Amino acid sequence: MLPAAARLRRSEDFRAVMRRGAKAGRRRLVVHALTTDPPDAAEAARAGFVVSKAVGNSVVRHRVTRRLRHLISARIGTLPSGSSLVIRALPPAADASSAELGSDLDASLRRLGLSGPSVSSAVTGKSRQTRPPDNGSAV
Repeated sequence: MLPAAARLRRSEDFRAVMRRGAKAGRRRLVVHALTTDPPDAAEAARAGFVVSKAVGNSVVRHRVTRRLRHLISARIGTLPSGSSLVIRALPPAADASSAELGSDLDASLRRLGLSGPSVSSAVTGKSRQTRPPDNGSAV
């Protein structure tokens, strides 16, 4: 369970993260992230969830929300202080396992620079995350 200090609750906070923050999408979810610049060490990382009716009925939506809440509670301590996340579930999340949701969440956090070795390059509200230029080399 997420502690109260780690939850986004006000619609203004959700709106600010979704409008000014960067986003990274995967098949089952989209993660919006906004960090304070400079990071405020006293402010904890916070997360909120958006699971619309397109995902499924009430039972399915609450199941998806519980899974996402459990996954983010294990990762909230690794996020930069002062960062805010909005995790928006997409319709394929209804049939996804917790492992699949976790891999999509981890991939999105890595793309946003909020986990892995380069946490110091966290996303700020001043610029959006962009893809690196393609130099033509095949992977």
